Parts: sequence; structure tokens; C-alpha cells
Amino acid sequence: MKITGALVFGENQTFVKRDINMRDGRFTGSSDPSEEVFDASGCYAIPGLVDIHFHGAMGSDVCDGGFDDFVKIAEYELSRGVTAICPATLTLPVETLKNVLATGAEFAKEDRQDCSELVGFNMEGPFISRVKKGAQNEEFIINCNPKIVEEFVEASNGLLKIIGIAPECNEGFEEYIKAVKDKVTVSLAHTAADYDFAKRAINAGACHAVHLYNAMTGMDHRNPGVVGAVFDSDNVTAELICDNIHIHPAVVRNTFKILGKDRMILISDSMRATGMPDGEYDLGGMPVEKKGRECRLKEGGSIAGSGSDLMDCLTIVVKTMGIPLEKAVAAATINPARRIGIDDLHGEIAEGKYADLVLLDKDTLELKAVFKRGKKVV
Repeated sequence: MKITGALVFGENQTFVKRDINMRDGRFTGSSDPSEEVFDASGCYAIPGLVDIHFHGAMGSDVCDGGFDDFVKIAEYELSRGVTAICPATLTLPVETLKNVLATGAEFAKEDRQDCSELVGFNMEGPFISRVKKGAQNEEFIINCNPKIVEEFVEASNGLLKIIGIAPECNEGFEEYIKAVKDKVTVSLAHTAADYDFAKRAINAGACHAVHLYNAMTGMDHRNPGVVGAVFDSDNVTAELICDNIHIHPAVVRNTFKILGKDRMILISDSMRATGMPDGEYDLGGMPVEKKGRECRLKEGGSIAGSGSDLMDCLTIVVKTMGIPLEKAVAAATINPARRIGIDDLHGEIAEGKYADLVLLDKDTLELKAVFKRGKKVV
């Protein structure tokens, strides 16, 4: 298939009007006169989005552990232009988490044209802080353990990409990080660490921050906290929930300026209520109330994930927060793909990579079409 007329987000992260050629599920550098032509005039063409931190949608959570839950979630994500997914797990018993990872690994083996591709897992717990647990269940928080991480990697059939830690409350965290950092990306997650603890973890090999600002110590001029440590470490990437609820637009703009375009990763943190009506839902056994895009625990009122998907967040960050489209698209495509090591096939409209792409209306950014492996699915 050939797509013509679109402004295409290229490998140099600028938009250029050119044709896109797709054959055998991949982007190609040449066209075939006999191939179907799709007119995308008036549209931006961007890579399929890559969400490396979300929990569910359409009434299902990946931690429900059912194969059908993965299907329902992945169908929804694809319909919203998210062609590659790396869902996040909650803090639950180790055996429960292993079962969730194993079910996800089975789902990932299926080549389904009607679903986003499951490319990894991002584990927020169970090695986190009770003080900064947020909407996580503290009953199942445990101390970091390399053996347990090996069990998670095995259960996921190698799909575990990121696992979090709160260094300040995990004895032996530096030795632990050094032991697992070559198997998985170690992230700073749900942590009350000060700057020094966070830097010790980063120096040991942690190189990612889970939903920056949320469930961690912020930056003060005398106590830089985890946020200050992330700003001060050029090798650390950071997730940002840009649903216009979790973080103020001015903070989003300044974070893009401080970290630069290559370290920013947009995530949705969407929970099972995404795509569903307002009402009461469940998150890890705790009741959550959804009002619009806002989701909060009924007890205590903590923000409990998001009611927005990644396409919502991309649109919000551009139209409401003033981030240039080029930077926002990179933060929702190639940057997350690089973070979890799938950029050889995902994240760019480039020859040899999977032909996953999204068309957006040039004036409104409304989703117009989704292609997976070169075939129009939406």
C-alpha cells in the first residue's frame, strides 16, 4: 500500500510531505504501481503510539489475569492508535503477578491484527514505599530480591522490561540494582527517597523514573528529592502523565525544557475505567470513582490512575499545554520504544520497521485512521 498526501513525521523528527510505502507489514523505500493508494491529504502521519505505562481500559485491568482481559484492552488501545503496549502491573502477591505475566506472555504469542502488540511489562511494585504507595496495596509490598526478579522475567517469557524500586526502604538496594540492571530497566517508583538515596540508586544502575512527580519526592531548593536527582542525571528517562490532572501544564512545559526531547516519555497510566462511563471501578481491590478523565480512590481521595488513553494525552499536551507536536510525538513513539528496547521495529516511520502508523487531522489532531502492519484497521 502507498499513502500519499500526508505530512509525515520522519526519522529526523520533523514533518515532511512525502509518500509512505508499505509492503509485507513493513515500511519500504520503494513503491509498486499495482499497489493500493490511500489519500491522506490534510493529515499528519505519525508512528503508531507506544504506551509503556498503563493498567487497563474498557472495564478490564491486565492484573485481572484473564486472557480475554488482554484481548479487550489491546483491542481498545489499537482503536486509539496505540499499536504497541507495555502494560503496568500493580503491587500484588508474587504468585499473582507471575500468573499475570504468564498470561500476558501467552497473549503476546498470538499474531492478532485486531489488537495492539504486547511488547513488554512495566512493574511498579512490589518493591515500593508504603509512604508513597499512592493507589498501590501496601499489604503486598516486599523487599527487593534478585531471585524474584528472575522469576518475573521467566514467567513473562522475557517480556519484563521495567521494574520499580523505592531505594530508601529496601535494604541492599545498590547490590540488588547491580544484580538485575542488565536483565531489566530499574526505575525509581513510588518512593520517598531524598536526593542522595535517589542518586545512589542511579549510580548503581537505575535509569528511569515512573510517572515523574507523582508518588515521589518533589524538587525543593534545599531538598532536590527524586525529581532533582532525575534532572541531574543525563542517562535517566522519565514518564509523564499528561492528562491535565496529574501535572500542571506549566510543570509539563518546564520538564520538557529541562530534560530535553530525548528523555521525555508520555504515558497514560490509564486504568480499567478508561473508555467507560463515570462510576465506581476497582483498582487492585480498592474502589475508585471515575468522574470524566479523573479517577480517585474512594477512601483517601488519592489519584488512582487515569481515565485518559495515550492518544488523549498526546492531544492534550499539544493543544492544551503548548508542547510542539514534534516533541510530543517523539515522546509517545520513539522515546518509549528506545527505553524498552523495541526501537528496531517500532516507533518510527522508517524502512524495515513495522508499518504501524496513525493519521491525524492536520487542524484538529482528530484520529482519522490507524494502520497496523500496513493494513488499515481503523
